Amino acid sequence: MPFPSDKTICCEGTRTAKEVAYVIAGRLIQQYQQFCLSKGIDFTRIESVQPHDNTTLFCSAGMQRYKPFFSDPSYIGTVANSQACLRMGDLEEIGDGTHFLHFTMLGLFSFREMAVGDAIDFWLEFLETLGLVPDHVTIHPDRLEDWTPLYRDRIRIVPDEECTWSDGNVSGYCTEFYKDGIEIGNIVNPLGTCIDVGFGAERLDMIVNGTLPDDALATLRDTVSRIVASGYRPGSKEQGYVLRKLLRRVHVIGGTLDHPYFAQEVERQMRLRSRYRRLRDRHPDMSPEWWFDTHGIDVAEMRERDVE
Repeated sequence: MPFPSDKTICCEGTRTAKEVAYVIAGRLIQQYQQFCLSKGIDFTRIESVQPHDNTTLFCSAGMQRYKPFFSDPSYIGTVANSQACLRMGDLEEIGDGTHFLHFTMLGLFSFREMAVGDAIDFWLEFLETLGLVPDHVTIHPDRLEDWTPLYRDRIRIVPDEECTWSDGNVSGYCTEFYKDGIEIGNIVNPLGTCIDVGFGAERLDMIVNGTLPDDALATLRDTVSRIVASGYRPGSKEQGYVLRKLLRRVHVIGGTLDHPYFAQEVERQMRLRSRYRRLRDRHPDMSPEWWFDTHGIDVAEMRERDVE
């Protein structure tokens, strides 16, 4: 079973002045690629956030494209990648110094070939090339006895009952790596027979090179640029709706974007606000759902803006 083909998309024309996070981390991604190739492991770069299946609107993890191989007992092999990811669940956390909304995940995936100990050795060796030694790692109590010896007293180990992972179909125990109080990556043991590793390139870059994290506005701009570069445009459904929501958020917090989509969204918001103010006294008892379905108006947001 061959691995799926990739479509790499660049967004040279949409970078911020300070260079967006995925460019800042580019040197580190290149180091990881060279490290994998030196181990004889095929490597793929994927810069689009388009999902690899229909379970998510955007790719949220590097393992998504490899799901069929985890559940196919006949498949044996090991690959690595860097995958552009977007997790809208982190929207309210951006600007806290650790959440990026859009980020690049450095992945290592082995299907019935590498063992957990092999993956631990691999990652400690790579982190050492960066001059980074984790402060501690966590292991689920159910795997503490079996996995602790795999670290060979190199890292302090902390039991953690939350060290499990699941995407709804594939699940397994994991061990997580921490530096300066931040989780920098983890090794998952899906089905007890496979390896699924993910480390955040931007978090590693922040710790290794002292790169300052973007503020909330810069993060929003970066994410908008990546979604547009991945082939999406504003709309009322799915990815288009998410893009429209992010453009609106940029406007709400007082930011700007030099892109036609942003100008169109600002104009659209002005029209909706005018319509809402004209109609709200005529329909005082209508539900937020009615306002949205009938007029495309987010009542909560309109009221929030009126308070401002």
